[in-house]
Amino acid sequence: MRLIKLKEVMHLTSLGRSTIYKLIADGKFPESVTLVGRHVAWVEEEIENWILEKLAERDEQLAKKQPKLTCAA
Repeated sequence: MRLIKLKEVMHLTSLGRSTIYKLIADGKFPESVTLVGRHVAWVEEEIENWILEKLAERDEQLAKKQPKLTCAA
């Protein structure tokens, strides 16, 4: 298991600091782990899984938009 700091979370997700904390407050992003005092980090695997969920959501939406092919006899 690897813990990553906010700067790397921002890099991996392309999200800004305030967006990340808003998503956490809304329950839509992995929570950070308090290390000591105000020092926090995230579990890298949880961030990667969140990204994979976003990709799956996108693929699901794209699949719904694809026209159904019918076979004419």
